Amino acid sequence: MGLLDSIREVLGLRAEADAARDADPDDLFGMSTAYITMEAELGFASTGDGALCFSSVDSTDFEDTVREVEDILTAGESETGTAFEVREDDHGYHWVVLHDDDPEDLITSLHFAADTFIERDYGSRLLNAFFAFEKDDRLAYWVYSFRRGAYYPFVPKRGEKDRDSGTEFKLESNLDGELDLEADKEYWYPMYPSSSGTHPWE
Repeated sequence: MGLLDSIREVLGLRAEADAARDADPDDLFGMSTAYITMEAELGFASTGDGALCFSSVDSTDFEDTVREVEDILTAGESETGTAFEVREDDHGYHWVVLHDDDPEDLITSLHFAADTFIERDYGSRLLNAFFAFEKDDRLAYWVYSFRRGAYYPFVPKRGEKDRDSGTEFKLESNLDGELDLEADKEYWYPMYPSSSGTHPWE
């Protein structure tokens, strides 16, 4: 297991021990105004992509929960146009990946998905929600940790297993007060895509 695999493992195991409070999907609505700030003040436009990362449970009931999430999103797709897929990455994490050019619809769909896990008593399996932005071919993410109840920025350097800390600190400074930010940078976990992927869920 390499360093990045170890980080991803810690993301699940350590966060399980350090959970600050129960998952609250209503926190996702904080992104509604953050989208405007990101574009107007920082030049980062939404890519239209968002994702929910969760750890699976080997049980029929959990499988039924995932199917319920899919059914809800399928029903909403005709109304909002929010496309989605459920996938597993190379490290064993599971994702609900959504795309919608309307940030409000994207946030609402992510909220519905997260809320369904919580209502079915699987809130503890939720890890993160991701919101993707782009500026001059550079991707940036706001990551919401359900275990910590806070957001943090993640800006990977394209094509590298490294992050742009300077831009992350700039995003932190500009969105401080608008989002509930993670003060302890030890919990700003990187989530790099696979060697052939673009986003963390790929």
